[in-house]
Amino acid sequence: MKSYIVGVGMTKFEKPQSRDWQYWDMAKEAGTAALADAGIAYDQVEQVPVGYCFQASTAGQRAAYELGLSGVPVYNVNNNCATGSTALMMARQFVEGGISDCVLALGFEKMKKGALGGGADGGDFKTSPVARHYGIMAAGHGFEMSPPTAQIFGNAAREHMERYGTTAAQLAAVGAKNHRHSANNPNAQFQDVYSVDEILGAKPIHTPLTKLQCSPTSDGAAAAVVVSERFVVRHGLHDKAVEIVAQAMTTDTEASFASGSCIDVVGKPMTEAAGRQVFSASGLGIEDVDVIELHDCFSINELLTYEALGMCGEGAAGKLVESGATTYGGRWVVNPSGGLISKGHPLGATGLAQAAELVWQLRGQAGPRQVPQARVGLAHNIGLGGAAVVTLLRK
Repeated sequence: MKSYIVGVGMTKFEKPQSRDWQYWDMAKEAGTAALADAGIAYDQVEQVPVGYCFQASTAGQRAAYELGLSGVPVYNVNNNCATGSTALMMARQFVEGGISDCVLALGFEKMKKGALGGGADGGDFKTSPVARHYGIMAAGHGFEMSPPTAQIFGNAAREHMERYGTTAAQLAAVGAKNHRHSANNPNAQFQDVYSVDEILGAKPIHTPLTKLQCSPTSDGAAAAVVVSERFVVRHGLHDKAVEIVAQAMTTDTEASFASGSCIDVVGKPMTEAAGRQVFSASGLGIEDVDVIELHDCFSINELLTYEALGMCGEGAAGKLVESGATTYGGRWVVNPSGGLISKGHPLGATGLAQAAELVWQLRGQAGPRQVPQARVGLAHNIGLGGAAVVTLLRK
């Protein structure tokens, strides 16, 4: 059975504590927008997977109750930074498995200011779900007094530079591109444009990464209505429907840890495996994709994802972004929304916001950031610890 996204919505992503709202307010805003986009009422929704990381147990119910008290099942989903796409995957599975005809995937986050703590409880990394990941990092690079997540990705960047000759300017080019794209996105946390030199000169976070190459903490929500083909036909939603052609989730395997490399620890093998599964299942290849929303939590992760998805050869990602191949006028447009670096990164909402951007792009509704003649979109959402979700969408 096929599945389709027929409605999407999101809030503007905001700097934490800059707007007077609670997580249920943002969830209501995004969920209401998605239902309105689909042209359906909440009482037509049969199941609601809800993603978040930092709120209390059953916060999904508290949020969904703002949309209606219909008694449908609500599932609370937490998969680190891949939480939003995990909720979307659950919605797709309910539909394609024939369990439900209409599912609302919802994701939100209300975060604190400052860098993420890397999953440690009170600073004790022995209790962290990602203790193995940080242990491998520490064995190869030591442990510095910089934010843990920036440190593990920053060390992956150092390895890439040493191994392939990738330059600091190439890493900064990712940030420059994504900040430039976000200038046309009213939902983005930032809409400022920076040159490569300005990004290189920004506050150092963990060398070679500067502040303008790191995703910020954010508040916000996003949602998607996922339905069956018969629901599309019954309600005349063909014009709005975007097909989920294929989707795959992978978690860490021995390949993540055996090499002792931070490049592998932060998830490149997971992305490679998920990409292979999606392309195999769909019969499409990366050459068929027009627009991509990928998980640029740090600039290096965008480069690693280029290679993992087969957009370029091993070690060639720096040259790819430098060539202009991943922006308007190039082979693909990557992160037209501004990506996590500039759009923002409220963990539970991120994967669903990626889906929303791609739906708007494939419908031709993206306004000044529209990718010309976009027909196939790919979303990539990854969480340290670990989960990688790759989704192919087609209009």
